[in-house]
Amino acid sequence: MNTLSSTSTRTRPGSARWSALLAWLDRLISHDLIALASRFSIAGVFWLSGRTKVEGWFTLTDTTFLLFRQDYALPLIPPEIAAYLATTAEHVLPILLVLGLFTRFAALGVLGMTAVIQFLVYPSAWPTHLSWAAPMLYLLGRGPGRWSLDHVAGWDVRRNP
Repeated sequence: MNTLSSTSTRTRPGSARWSALLAWLDRLISHDLIALASRFSIAGVFWLSGRTKVEGWFTLTDTTFLLFRQDYALPLIPPEIAAYLATTAEHVLPILLVLGLFTRFAALGVLGMTAVIQFLVYPSAWPTHLSWAAPMLYLLGRGPGRWSLDHVAGWDVRRNP
């Protein structure tokens, strides 16, 4: 008997061992773990960005206003208002994501900010922005998981994979 062909049938997709491996990975890497990682990863990015814009707890720096006048200039919104709105969002939304509180709302807010940054501020940075958008889309579609205040409060009880 050819041992090469018998070995390949044991490990190819569709085999019992392959199915067992996939079942083990499904249990190990649950929706709850993916949702938690998604929440924390993006929360970290936006929180750190928000912290660069303030002195102390919440005094916007002169540099922040300069950035919103020059580099981050948005149509229809005065730079001072945009600076306060963005900095507030960069502090509040990450806290909500880490806690898993109003998670879908927070994910939508971060996704909206990401879209604004992509299309109006840094259009050539699409690989970075896509890496921010993907976990937020996952949270919007699948929810925050069981390791969240939304789940504890019974606000996101949809059965997840």
